[in-house]
Amino acid sequence: MEQYKEKLRSALKDCKTPQEIHNVIGKTVIEYSKDNWDKSKNAHNHSRRACYFSMEFLVGRAVYNNLLCLGLYDDTEAVLNEMGRSLSDLEEIEDAALGNGGLGRLAACFLDSAATLDFPLDGYGIRYKYGLFKQGIENGFQTETADNWTKYGDSWSVRNEDDIVEVKFNGQTVKAVPYDMPIFGCKTSHISTLRLWQSEAINEFDFNLFNQQKYVEASLEKTAAEDISRVLYPNDDTREGKKLRLKQQYFFCSASLQDITKKHLERFGTLENIADSITIQLNDTHPVISIPELIRILRNNGINFDKAFSIAVKVFNYTNHTVMPEALEKWECGLVEELLPEVYSIILQINEKLMSEMYEKGKTTEEIEKIKIIRNGLVNMADMAVYCSSYVNGVAEIHTEILKDTVLADWYKIYPERFQNKTNGITQRRWLALCNKSLSGQITELLGTDQWINDLDRLKELEKYADNEEVINRFMNIKKENKVILADYILKTEGIQINPDSVFDIQIKRLHEYKRQLLNAFSILYIYFGIKSGEIKNMNPVTFIFGAKSAPGYRRAKGIIKYINEIAKLIDNDEEARKYIKVVFVSNYNVSYAEKLIPAADISEQISTAGTEASGTGNMKLMLNGAVTLGTYDGANIEIVREAGEENNYIFGARVEELKKIMPEYNSRKLLSENPKISRVVQTLIDGTVSDGGTGYFRELYFSLTDGASWHSPDNYYLLGDLESYMDVKLRCIADFSNKKYIGKKMWLNMCNAGKFSSDRTINDYAENIWHIGKVEI
Repeated sequence: MEQYKEKLRSALKDCKTPQEIHNVIGKTVIEYSKDNWDKSKNAHNHSRRACYFSMEFLVGRAVYNNLLCLGLYDDTEAVLNEMGRSLSDLEEIEDAALGNGGLGRLAACFLDSAATLDFPLDGYGIRYKYGLFKQGIENGFQTETADNWTKYGDSWSVRNEDDIVEVKFNGQTVKAVPYDMPIFGCKTSHISTLRLWQSEAINEFDFNLFNQQKYVEASLEKTAAEDISRVLYPNDDTREGKKLRLKQQYFFCSASLQDITKKHLERFGTLENIADSITIQLNDTHPVISIPELIRILRNNGINFDKAFSIAVKVFNYTNHTVMPEALEKWECGLVEELLPEVYSIILQINEKLMSEMYEKGKTTEEIEKIKIIRNGLVNMADMAVYCSSYVNGVAEIHTEILKDTVLADWYKIYPERFQNKTNGITQRRWLALCNKSLSGQITELLGTDQWINDLDRLKELEKYADNEEVINRFMNIKKENKVILADYILKTEGIQINPDSVFDIQIKRLHEYKRQLLNAFSILYIYFGIKSGEIKNMNPVTFIFGAKSAPGYRRAKGIIKYINEIAKLIDNDEEARKYIKVVFVSNYNVSYAEKLIPAADISEQISTAGTEASGTGNMKLMLNGAVTLGTYDGANIEIVREAGEENNYIFGARVEELKKIMPEYNSRKLLSENPKISRVVQTLIDGTVSDGGTGYFRELYFSLTDGASWHSPDNYYLLGDLESYMDVKLRCIADFSNKKYIGKKMWLNMCNAGKFSSDRTINDYAENIWHIGKVEI
């Protein structure tokens, strides 16, 4: 440690800005850890290892988490204090813009857990230059600008020139340049690697064209190559946008597989036994193009198709993250053939093999038509993933059952042994030890050890303090401290003042209709009108906080953001209502913002329509930090209330089995005609109570609820049907905050029972039952 501190002191002496300090800390830590990282890489490459393929790795800001895991946090702070600086000065460092939502954050948690548990798991993805986008809020509307997160450098990645590979498309070849990011295990010497590929041109500049004064053409190859890794999820409402997305997926999958097979060949001289050493987890359908690509590589190494196919099945496993049919990717056959002709020919062979196999199994033509990989002119990626994998898993108990019963039911009948459940998890290192140091301190003090940082089940031992007034008072005081910190941050960042003595009701997640941020907005207006009419009196003051990004082309989601901000303005301008309710939509919600929001939350809004949310991980983070769940019987909410007790949470709304009976006969217009309170709220979308600035956003939302659209029935996510139940439970939940002892006990018991939701538990399960990997010694 002294050697590290001395090196850091020396390197920091000329640093003036937070960015310079951050870069020096990153370089010093990587240099300090180099031996263990090299040993870990060697151990991974000489054992059976797992590879996690994902379009997203939402790692957030690396510096604090890395210092915590390495046990260098206090030493680094001490060195900075000598200079009159602090680690808190690094708050302005940008998050790594490598993901968007739960899919990417889960991937980051998994790498953290595997590194901590000494499992040989490495991640593979894309090094996006600008990520998704940086969100602003102007006049209530979302704005998008480039998120140039590497503007001041990227001290936590190492460019690896030795492992550059070429990726070939029809008419274009690019260089895939790997940048390696260390993933430090906690209280271990083990370090995993996240390898992110950056797309670069083979020839960056054509001097002859430039000499001919064709300046734009001279750099066209560079621009076209760099477009591939420029932005996460580029808008794909045109064919060119779809082509770029497919290019991105193939780019990182091909580069990763070339890297993996090259290392395997160096070790064994053959690829015929690669399934003995490598297992690959496909994180949703984005990396499924890996399947035909691996078969292509195997065939180019002299292995026949049938053998290559059987190897691919042994290598790959598929995690499904959605029950939404529109989110199960399908690529137009013509597009795949145009861009990747060799890969498309292999997909055709896989499809032919599937049909032949199914006829041998006695399946009818009608049954086979439902599961064909190529049907209706489209390549169905989820079907290819199930057919060509050893295991398929959902990410919460209810989600896995829905996959078996509906979304992938035809496949489950054929391969029931392939299906498993792996309920998602979160890393307690970042989501408690790092982001809530005061609560971490209380936990460590009560347990007499910090072992819980690597064994979250230890929190269960704290249940005995649920009726201890001194413990609960301290716990609630910590919550209040965190609310003050958040309030100060929101004032600084958004210019909005909030009351830390109010109840903090927080909904933070990707903006999508099924996640029902609109239902939450309706509930606030329901309360507003109740206050105005005198029906709701002396309510505990509540601050409703939203954080979410809408996809740039998602018109309705953008309309919901504007609607929430209009409601905020309506309440702010009402002297009576603003005594009781405040609405804030924070801008550019990301991991670092979440690290402040989550410790401060009193109420965790998890209100998706039952049967639509695969799992959720925000619900777990909020539970771990002592928030009560206000939610539906959906995703991991079901397991949360089972662990912590339904009596300690607030569950409402129709359940999956009820919705099956309700929806065929459901008439939202009839409900509106019979319920004046709900009608009053919903009418605000069209009656001028709030304005969408002439965009037509609100009118579209209104008619989606009342008349539906060509692709869905009216109110297909059952907002209006659940609203009354939601209001009854929400108002009861808010009222319960009058009794600090009563609500404090509920919040404490939620925290104590969060052990199941550690990603350590999930990774142990994957390692044993899907990947079949053991631990490595460094």
